Amino acid sequence: MKFEKYVHKICGILELFVALLVLVGILLSIGSLIKDFLVFRDLFMDLSTFRYYLEDIFTIVIGIEFLQMLCRPNSDNIMEVLIFLVARHMIISETTPYEDFVSVISVILLCVLRRYLHVTREKTQGQEDDVPDRDL
Repeated sequence: MKFEKYVHKICGILELFVALLVLVGILLSIGSLIKDFLVFRDLFMDLSTFRYYLEDIFTIVIGIEFLQMLCRPNSDNIMEVLIFLVARHMIISETTPYEDFVSVISVILLCVLRRYLHVTREKTQGQEDDVPDRDL
Protein backbone atom coordinates (compact mmCIF):
# COMPACT_ATOMS: atom_id res chain seq x y z
CA MET A 1 0.00 0.00 0.00
CA LYS A 2 2.78 2.45 0.91
CA PHE A 3 4.72 1.39 -2.17
CA GLU A 4 1.78 2.28 -4.44
CA LYS A 5 1.49 5.74 -2.84
CA TYR A 6 5.24 6.24 -3.26
CA VAL A 7 5.10 5.25 -6.94
CA HIS A 8 2.07 7.49 -7.44
CA LYS A 9 3.94 10.47 -5.94
CA ILE A 10 6.97 9.79 -8.15
CA CYS A 11 4.73 9.64 -11.22
CA GLY A 12 3.14 12.95 -10.22
CA ILE A 13 6.55 14.58 -9.84
CA LEU A 14 7.68 13.21 -13.21
CA GLU A 15 4.49 14.50 -14.87
CA LEU A 16 5.13 17.96 -13.43
CA PHE A 17 8.74 17.83 -14.65
CA VAL A 18 7.62 16.92 -18.17
CA ALA A 19 4.97 19.65 -18.04
CA LEU A 20 7.69 22.13 -17.07
CA LEU A 21 9.82 21.01 -20.03
CA VAL A 22 6.84 21.43 -22.36
CA LEU A 23 6.21 24.90 -20.91
CA VAL A 24 9.82 25.91 -21.54
CA GLY A 25 9.53 24.63 -25.11
CA ILE A 26 6.33 26.61 -25.66
CA LEU A 27 7.86 29.80 -24.29
CA LEU A 28 10.95 29.41 -26.47
CA SER A 29 8.73 28.77 -29.52
CA ILE A 30 6.67 31.88 -28.84
CA GLY A 31 9.85 33.88 -28.36
CA SER A 32 11.29 32.73 -31.68
CA LEU A 33 7.98 33.44 -33.42
CA ILE A 34 7.79 36.98 -32.05
CA LYS A 35 11.48 37.60 -32.70
CA ASP A 36 11.06 37.02 -36.43
CA PHE A 37 9.16 40.18 -37.43
CA LEU A 38 10.16 39.65 -41.06
CA VAL A 39 7.44 37.02 -41.21
CA PHE A 40 4.82 39.73 -40.73
CA ARG A 41 6.31 41.77 -43.57
CA ASP A 42 6.34 38.68 -45.78
CA LEU A 43 2.69 38.02 -44.94
CA PHE A 44 1.73 41.37 -46.46
CA MET A 45 3.65 40.60 -49.66
CA ASP A 46 3.02 36.88 -50.16
CA LEU A 47 0.21 34.83 -48.68
CA SER A 48 2.01 31.53 -49.29
CA THR A 49 4.14 32.21 -46.21
CA PHE A 50 0.94 32.35 -44.16
CA ARG A 51 0.71 28.55 -44.20
CA TYR A 52 4.10 28.23 -42.49
CA TYR A 53 3.18 30.91 -39.97
CA LEU A 54 -0.15 29.20 -39.27
CA GLU A 55 1.62 25.86 -38.86
CA ASP A 56 3.88 27.37 -36.18
CA ILE A 57 0.90 28.94 -34.41
CA PHE A 58 -1.01 25.64 -34.41
CA THR A 59 2.03 23.83 -33.07
CA ILE A 60 2.21 26.26 -30.15
CA VAL A 61 -1.54 25.99 -29.49
CA ILE A 62 -1.36 22.19 -29.50
CA GLY A 63 1.62 22.40 -27.16
CA ILE A 64 -0.39 24.58 -24.79
CA GLU A 65 -3.32 22.16 -24.88
CA PHE A 66 -0.91 19.27 -24.29
CA LEU A 67 0.56 21.12 -21.31
CA GLN A 68 -2.94 21.64 -19.93
CA MET A 69 -3.62 17.93 -20.42
CA LEU A 70 -0.46 17.04 -18.50
CA CYS A 71 -1.36 19.34 -15.61
CA ARG A 72 -5.03 18.38 -15.42
CA PRO A 73 -5.60 15.04 -17.15
CA ASN A 74 -9.30 14.66 -17.80
CA SER A 75 -11.49 13.70 -20.72
CA ASP A 76 -12.18 17.33 -21.71
CA ASN A 77 -8.52 18.21 -22.11
CA ILE A 78 -7.80 15.03 -24.05
CA MET A 79 -10.72 15.72 -26.41
CA GLU A 80 -9.56 19.30 -26.95
CA VAL A 81 -6.05 18.14 -27.88
CA LEU A 82 -7.47 15.61 -30.34
CA ILE A 83 -9.82 18.20 -31.88
CA PHE A 84 -6.94 20.66 -32.33
CA LEU A 85 -4.78 17.93 -33.89
CA VAL A 86 -7.45 17.02 -36.43
CA ALA A 87 -8.17 20.69 -37.17
CA ARG A 88 -4.46 21.40 -37.64
CA HIS A 89 -4.15 18.50 -40.06
CA MET A 90 -7.17 19.68 -42.01
CA ILE A 91 -6.06 23.31 -42.23
CA ILE A 92 -2.29 22.98 -42.65
CA SER A 93 -1.91 19.86 -44.77
CA GLU A 94 -2.80 19.63 -48.40
CA THR A 95 -5.62 17.15 -48.18
CA THR A 96 -8.01 15.47 -50.56
CA PRO A 97 -11.77 16.00 -50.27
CA TYR A 98 -12.05 12.50 -48.80
CA GLU A 99 -9.48 13.34 -46.08
CA ASP A 100 -11.33 16.59 -45.35
CA PHE A 101 -14.59 14.64 -45.02
CA VAL A 102 -12.99 12.13 -42.64
CA SER A 103 -11.49 14.98 -40.61
CA VAL A 104 -14.85 16.74 -40.30
CA ILE A 105 -16.54 13.50 -39.25
CA SER A 106 -13.74 12.95 -36.70
CA VAL A 107 -14.22 16.41 -35.19
CA ILE A 108 -17.99 15.87 -35.03
CA LEU A 109 -17.53 12.49 -33.31
CA LEU A 110 -15.05 13.98 -30.82
CA CYS A 111 -17.46 16.84 -30.02
CA VAL A 112 -20.37 14.41 -29.56
CA LEU A 113 -18.24 12.16 -27.35
CA ARG A 114 -17.10 15.17 -25.32
CA ARG A 115 -20.71 16.28 -24.83
CA TYR A 116 -21.76 12.74 -23.89
CA LEU A 117 -19.01 12.60 -21.27
CA HIS A 118 -20.21 15.95 -19.86
CA VAL A 119 -23.81 14.76 -19.59
CA THR A 120 -22.76 11.46 -18.03
CA ARG A 121 -20.53 13.25 -15.51
CA GLU A 122 -23.29 15.72 -14.61
CA LYS A 123 -25.77 12.88 -14.07
CA THR A 124 -23.29 11.02 -11.89
CA GLN A 125 -22.57 14.11 -9.80
CA GLY A 126 -26.28 14.85 -9.55
CA GLN A 127 -26.99 11.35 -8.25
CA GLU A 128 -24.21 11.66 -5.67
CA ASP A 129 -25.67 14.98 -4.49
CA ASP A 130 -29.19 13.50 -4.18
CA VAL A 131 -28.12 10.70 -1.82
CA PRO A 132 -28.80 11.81 1.77
CA ASP A 133 -26.13 11.27 4.37
CA ARG A 134 -27.17 8.69 6.93
CA ASP A 135 -25.78 8.68 10.40
CA LEU A 136 -25.52 5.22 11.90
